[in-house]
Amino acid sequence: MSNPTRVLVVEDDETLREALCDTIQYGGYQTIAACNGIEALKRLETEQVDLIISDVQMDEMDGHTLLREVKSTRNELPFVLVTAHGSIENAVKAMREGATDYLLKPFEAEVLLEMVSRLGVSHHSRDMGMIAQDPKMVQVCDLARRVSSTNATVLISGESGTGKEVMARYIHENSGRKDKSFVALNCAAIPETMLESMLFGYEKGAYTGAYQSRAGKFEQANGGTLLLDEISEMDLALQAKLLRVLQEKEVERLGGNTVIPLDVRVLATTNRNLREEVASGRFREDLYYRLNVFPIHLPPLRARPDDIVPIASKLLQRHANDRGLHFTAAAETALSSHNWNGNVRELENCIQRAAILAIGDEVGADALFFEDSLGLDDTSVFDSTQNRAEKNTEESVNSEVSDKKQPLGGDLKAREKQLIVDALKAVNGCRKDAAERLGISPRTLRYKLARLKEQGVAIPATG
Repeated sequence: MSNPTRVLVVEDDETLREALCDTIQYGGYQTIAACNGIEALKRLETEQVDLIISDVQMDEMDGHTLLREVKSTRNELPFVLVTAHGSIENAVKAMREGATDYLLKPFEAEVLLEMVSRLGVSHHSRDMGMIAQDPKMVQVCDLARRVSSTNATVLISGESGTGKEVMARYIHENSGRKDKSFVALNCAAIPETMLESMLFGYEKGAYTGAYQSRAGKFEQANGGTLLLDEISEMDLALQAKLLRVLQEKEVERLGGNTVIPLDVRVLATTNRNLREEVASGRFREDLYYRLNVFPIHLPPLRARPDDIVPIASKLLQRHANDRGLHFTAAAETALSSHNWNGNVRELENCIQRAAILAIGDEVGADALFFEDSLGLDDTSVFDSTQNRAEKNTEESVNSEVSDKKQPLGGDLKAREKQLIVDALKAVNGCRKDAAERLGISPRTLRYKLARLKEQGVAIPATG
């Protein structure tokens, strides 16, 4: 259960900016866009950012000036400058000024995604830690601690959202490798053509824009732990290459001929039944046995009810913005009795919505909106429980029914309007970021904005 790296892309060319954002999002990461350095600094005031990628030549404030401004207040934040091919002197200057790395135009998508993967962080799973109060989960954690002291390969299975990456980090942090690197690679999020180079690394010239050699995930994890997240999504051809690396304990970079010895503890996760995948021919049997030395299965959240409220309370503190929120007894009962088909990921969505809607310091049952009661288009996120039930009943009879027939109560409707306007102001009018801040889909936000415009409400423009 990890939040993806959030990348601030600063580029004054709109077409290129969108292309960069699309590529980064394709790799499973989140993006925040800014058209110049001044807008980027405004975004940093309100947004959580893990990495900045900025062009050098921009109006109003160029990349070098932005770099100096960022480093004066957030020196730890990774910063990558994008410069035109041949401007090596500028790249060297940027590194001296504090840039973490640089990209030379033109470059391939593989190079960009490798850099984001290498420099980005997955802070979410570190923040959560392992919460285990339910007897089932206590037993699982005991097994994990016992295998942590060995170098055995562990295959962690479980439904999506059960916290498989959290468990992997737990194993690493209880092992003799805890002071070494923990490197994670999501095999499902990275396109197959890019996955091989990110896993094994590449030499200079292996790709257009590969201006210098790069270590792959295996090398980055040398001495530590490598997590292959959602290993079942890996292509069969790449599975064969992975198997060879695991057997030989050595790797060759793409485009190279030097054998690099490895000392890496490998952990893998899957949300599929790998035995069935092997039987169907979608996963190599020899790789399955190589990975499945010590299997750990994480139970779904609904099977560990004693953990639901503790996890929810931890999530509430993360999204409360120092408001000191806490659940009422009725809210805790509602949380414990829900089925949580989406597991901890669904729980976090619910808690984030509750933190937005909470009045005062209490989160009551009326602030909890579960996925199965939101409707297919998510437009009822802010509806009262009665109105949601009425709307779902009517939609089962007529899917074209107008939302006007289920009006929100006056106070709740006014609160919804204010929440939307405040969210837009906080993100400088960016619809995508506002939707994320509100915990609703961009399509839902567009629908609600259209309704507000019809009512004559002034909508903050994109800055």
